[in-house]
Amino acid sequence: MSVSARDFFSPEEQDDIKQAIMNSELDTSGEIRIHIESVCKGDVLDRAAYIFKKLGMSKTEQRNGVLIYLAVRNRKFAIIGDTGIHNAVPKEFWDNIKSRMLDFFRDEKFCDGLIYAITESGEHLKKYFPHKKDDINELPDDISFGNK
Repeated sequence: MSVSARDFFSPEEQDDIKQAIMNSELDTSGEIRIHIESVCKGDVLDRAAYIFKKLGMSKTEQRNGVLIYLAVRNRKFAIIGDTGIHNAVPKEFWDNIKSRMLDFFRDEKFCDGLIYAITESGEHLKKYFPHKKDDINELPDDISFGNK
């Protein structure tokens, strides 16, 4: 029997992931979300873009949302950012993070890989989108799960 998306990470790991999001967003106005599904049929980037839109991530004021998408059964993942981020970060930004995540994932350290990606994204986002006094948390920090 395969593990479902909701059960892939233990409650403690889910708490660690959420805490990593909250910590990373302390120094940036950027917004980071994690979405986990059991299966991704088709192209992972297309699916991640669909989820990005479905979660309302393009509605941030500075268009600085980041989605880290993971399909656990077929081991697909993607990182996508909104237009404000793409206009600010170097071209290799996402590839570097994905490459290091893959190293963690190959060692079956999925929680560590996500926390790395969250932390690294936050570090870079604060350079381009520093936290301002009147910033508000525009998107939830909870992990979202697909219904598959």
